[in-house]
Amino acid sequence: MIDKYNVKIPTDITVIYSERKRTLIFIGPLKKKSMKLKLKIFVDRSKEILSVSPIVFSQISNTERKKIKTFRNTTVAQIKLMLIESSISLHKKLKISGVGYRAFFSEKFGDKLLTLKLGYSHYIYMKIPKNLTINCSAKTKLYIFGNSYDDVSNFSALIRANKLPEPYKGKGVLYEDEVIVLKEGKKI
Repeated sequence: MIDKYNVKIPTDITVIYSERKRTLIFIGPLKKKSMKLKLKIFVDRSKEILSVSPIVFSQISNTERKKIKTFRNTTVAQIKLMLIESSISLHKKLKISGVGYRAFFSEKFGDKLLTLKLGYSHYIYMKIPKNLTINCSAKTKLYIFGNSYDDVSNFSALIRANKLPEPYKGKGVLYEDEVIVLKEGKKI
């Protein structure tokens, strides 16, 4: 039986656990990821299960002892995210809506830049991070690919922050599955 503090290890991922160094390393088909631990972990090789225990590595105060359940839940969530990041490529889809709003690539000073035309009097240039791949299938659709969930979501949020969708016409940069409830304009 798998409870909420146990994580099943997929067959294509290798797990290396060092109790002395307090590290957990995941080696997957795409990437190698590691994390520092606050709580001890038990590895069952026969069933391929990681169990997060409530045992702490070092001495802690009584106020932190009350937070062990929180540490345990957070550690399980981080382990699950590391397993996903090391095995599959993550992506976000952005949709640009508005008359004349466009996204395209340009090259300046040897860097590949994402150029956005979002209704301002100037273009917006954004340097694409090395660990991300951006695909612009149409001039109004962006696909951001990467191995780190944080990097993909942060860069897509930066792009979206340049022109948030406005509530009257719905123009701006939206996530693919985002629905905007339009407000009714002023009636005369």
